[in-house]
Amino acid sequence: MPIRIPDNLPAYDTLEKELVFVMSHTRAFRQDIRPLKIVILNLMPTKIVTETQLLRLLSNTPLQIEVDLMMTSSYRPKNVSEEHLVSFYQTFDELKKNKYDGMIITGAPVEQMAFEEVAYWDELKEIMNWSKSNVYSTLHICWGAQAGLYHHYGIPKYDLPEKMFGIFPHSHKWNKPVKLFRGFDDVFYVPHSRHTEVRREDILKVSTLRLLSESLESGVFAVSDMKGRKIFITGHPEYDPDTLRGEYCRDVNKGLHIGMPRNYFPGDDPSERPMVSWRSTAYLLFSNWLNYYVYQDTPFDLEELSDRY
Repeated sequence: MPIRIPDNLPAYDTLEKELVFVMSHTRAFRQDIRPLKIVILNLMPTKIVTETQLLRLLSNTPLQIEVDLMMTSSYRPKNVSEEHLVSFYQTFDELKKNKYDGMIITGAPVEQMAFEEVAYWDELKEIMNWSKSNVYSTLHICWGAQAGLYHHYGIPKYDLPEKMFGIFPHSHKWNKPVKLFRGFDDVFYVPHSRHTEVRREDILKVSTLRLLSESLESGVFAVSDMKGRKIFITGHPEYDPDTLRGEYCRDVNKGLHIGMPRNYFPGDDPSERPMVSWRSTAYLLFSNWLNYYVYQDTPFDLEELSDRY
């Protein structure tokens, strides 16, 4: 089944050319089926790129999905046209009356700032509080994961001596099968691009959290609450093959001190095409989240949702 998005969203043409089954609102209206309702709070400056990455991964499911795109009202993005925002995004105030099966909170390039210094922090706290009663399962990504762990559980982030940058191997942490990692290999690969980290010892102190996966090189990767209504992913499984290359070249051209992304370029040669080792992991992660934490558990009538459901 398809992912349902506005007819003229830029991601539509890109995904259709990739043979991803997308469906316009016009066609979807004719189908008598209750789609999963997903809201994406997109905090990334590269709005259109991030939309396309996430929609591509959400499409890999037999379920029909209806997506709303949310932006903050307390901070207006500068790297995307006002026309795009007006056409496809709504603010929290416009969407907060709704209830959703799932939510994605993306990363943001503000990790080296204290949370309280971020321009939209107060609004983000309000959104995260709202999600507890209006969203069944929320997937937090990279800085979004750090923000969620800090807000909900008081877990701090720590500066790293150098950027965690590249593709890193990860493993599961539970002897008992974890639904989020059903079908995963014993070792799987995920991109990371961050200057800060959360630490396992802080997570293990919180009895209502589970540490699901980590890496000897890149540290904590996946954390959840006991019901899977809040899931935190510290990496970027959604990244395209060339995303890390783009970040590396951008920083080099700015004259910034940046190490080469690890385990990425063959022979550490930036002129070589990166080897993609995380694509299947990304598709499976999002598919498992949608199936086991959203579709299987969410009430059919979303009005029944609450923070105690």
